[in-house]
Amino acid sequence: MADATVSNATIRPEEAEHFGKLAADWWNPAGSSAMLHKLNPVRLGFIREAVDMHWGGDVETAKPLAGKRALDVGCGAGLLCEPLARLGAEVTGVDAAEENIAAATSHAAGAGLPIDYRHGELGTLGLGHFDLVTSMEVVEHVEDKQAFIAQLAAHLAPDGLMVLSTPNRTLKSRTLLVGAAEALGAVPKGTHHWEDFVTPEEFEALLEVAGMAMGEPKGIAFSVGKGLHLSDDLSLNYIVTARKRD
Repeated sequence: MADATVSNATIRPEEAEHFGKLAADWWNPAGSSAMLHKLNPVRLGFIREAVDMHWGGDVETAKPLAGKRALDVGCGAGLLCEPLARLGAEVTGVDAAEENIAAATSHAAGAGLPIDYRHGELGTLGLGHFDLVTSMEVVEHVEDKQAFIAQLAAHLAPDGLMVLSTPNRTLKSRTLLVGAAEALGAVPKGTHHWEDFVTPEEFEALLEVAGMAMGEPKGIAFSVGKGLHLSDDLSLNYIVTARKRD
């Protein structure tokens, strides 16, 4: 399931409308975003390890992002922004759906987290550079993927870290993430369009054009025994780091 939308220039308007309608239910772990609640801890485990490796910080500290700026693009109602803030970052979240930003702002206020949420097109907001840029389950909803990746790269500090995730375009993902997931109600109907999924090879090429070097992707897989977990199996979904090339 997607973490929502990015901008009217890079996202189809119907996608913004689709995810905006889910805003009120976003923080309900048993609601329409239940899959995201299950996915979030897996993402955070990957991000924490990537942050520790990138900056060589204290792996025992509770706030490895203290003193750093983090940007989450396509933030939805803030499921990733809030943990990033708790890890010590000064967080900004951007989304194309006004309803999502309203829900995110309200929830963060209730949690006492000073997150800066912005509605609109990333490239027009004048946000500056960030040490960490994340965008989870978003690129597959973008019309102009190269323009979107370029926007992300433009907001990354020279020594910064980018973390991205997306479904892979495979027969398995078509069967399970689109067909079965929607049929069983695991994600709302119309959430995924399989033809827009991005393979790791395509993602690497998009990042290369934007002046980025992609790290080794890690799969996000599912099993009955483990649930959602990091894996070497990239066939359903994967998460990856990227850095600016020297």
